[in-house]
Formats: sequence, C-alpha cells, structure tokens
Amino acid sequence: ARTQGRDGAWRNRTGYGGYPVGMSALAGLALLAGGNTTTQGPYAPNVDRVTDFLLGCRTPSGLIARMDEAEGRPMYGHGFATLFLAQVYGMTEDADRQARIREVLQRAVELTGRSQSPLGGWIYMPDGGGDEGSVTITQLQALRACRNAGIAVPKEVIDRALKYLELSFRSDGGIAYRARQSGPSRPPITAAAVCCWFNCGDYDNPMAKRALQFCHDTLGVGQGDLGHFYYAHLYYAQAIFLADQPAAWDRYFPDIRDKLLKQQRDDGSWMGDSVGLPYGTALATIILQLPYQRLPIMQR
Repeated sequence: ARTQGRDGAWRNRTGYGGYPVGMSALAGLALLAGGNTTTQGPYAPNVDRVTDFLLGCRTPSGLIARMDEAEGRPMYGHGFATLFLAQVYGMTEDADRQARIREVLQRAVELTGRSQSPLGGWIYMPDGGGDEGSVTITQLQALRACRNAGIAVPKEVIDRALKYLELSFRSDGGIAYRARQSGPSRPPITAAAVCCWFNCGDYDNPMAKRALQFCHDTLGVGQGDLGHFYYAHLYYAQAIFLADQPAAWDRYFPDIRDKLLKQQRDDGSWMGDSVGLPYGTALATIILQLPYQRLPIMQR
C-alpha cells in the first residue's frame, strides 16, 4: 500500500521492465486475498485506485495494456488484469462501476478469443500467432474467472485451450514450454496447468493427476527448486489447495510459509525471482493468504 503510485499503479524497478498492468493486477489480487474490496477493509482505497487504473488501461481493441510504457509482452498483463477485474467485479457495490467493469471484461474476453493460436494457446502479443505455456495459462485462468463472474466465454475457446494443455503434456507427467515441440517438462508451468484443469472443474482428469504428482516430485521448497521459485509456488500452492489433499497441504504449507517469512525484507517486501519487489511481494502474500479463501478463483 505504501508503494502504490499516485495513478493507482505499481511498477517494477528492475531490468525486467516496469510492466505496470501486470504488476498492478498482481498487487491488487494480493489485496483482495486479504479481504479488501473497493469499499471495505483497511486497504479499500488502494483497491479502489488500482481498479480505476486498470479500467483506464483498456485499449480500443479490448487489450488491457499501457503501450506507451513499452510493455513488450502485454498479454501477460492483459491476463492478470482480466483475472483481477473478474474477481473485483462481484465485490463491487456501485451499479455504474460494475457495468463499466463488465464492459471492459467482455471486450477483454473477445480480444483473448481473437488472439488464440491455431493450436489453442497464446503468445506474448495479441497478434503474435504463436503460443507458449506461461501466457496460455494466464489467459485460461482469466477466462475461467470471467465465466465464474457471469461473463460469456465461448466454449470453443476453452475447449481449444484445454486441448493445448493436452498437446503440451509429456510422458513424465510434466508440461512442456510449448505444445508439439521437443524440450523438457517445466515444473512451474506444470503447476500452473494443474490449476487450469482444476479451475475448469476437471479434477479427475488423469493428466491433471499425473501432472500434480510430477509437481510433488520436482517442486520442493528448498534451495534446489528448478528456477522461477515464486512463480512456481504461486501455482503449486493453488494446485495443492484446490486438490483438497489435506495431508499434502499440511506437509507443504508450513514449509513454504516459513521459507517466505524468512525471505521477507525489513520493509515488508520480497524480491521475487529477481523480477521486482511488487512482483515478489504480491506473489508471496497471495500464497500466504490462500487459506483465507477470499479470492473466488482460488477457493476450493
């Protein structure tokens, strides 16, 4: 809350770039996860301001982005912003503002649908024509959040996206960086894919079960993690929580909780994956607040 910009945004200050839309959406999700809304909670003014900022980032095409700030991979921010707005939509009490959020979400869903690749995935730019796992998963979770909020999402878009996950599935139970391409399974992307299957209600999918076991085998909470620690555990924590495996959760959560608390800086922040303080702080606090079940997309 202390580092939010006057315009309602958060920006990274590292070599990765500022990415105000993505960082603001993630920070906003962290505040929602604590029970804050645009009108309720100690951080209601912050949620209110970031909501206005993200609504103001909608472009004529429906893409939620700040192209004037050289966001080179805007589909990440678009996905996270759509996810945030879908969560805050149902918490909004003002009818006029709710109507505005709904209109932005409808246009965002249309843009996402138009940007889907022939294989069913998404890439960094809306007109990129390609696909890769981390962007695809961001869009799929955002679309599910919109559907949950009552926004129309074409079934064929979801079906193609789930097919993309199937095409990315590897014999070891993991998910590759890109569908139909050689390369090793990626544990962080695998954890995110499990969340997507679960968000779509596909809890009994054999691939989802095998992918979750792959995550159990490859993602710990020690120093030996396979890169992108904060990103991996944002989704791995959700996957275990949504799987409703009490024994696995009881083993995992105390360890990740204690590790995150040890990594917190004196000013309250986390530097996540060297990406930046807003990124690390948002992801860490989302993980730590999962048991509160305040975010609909992350509820059992």
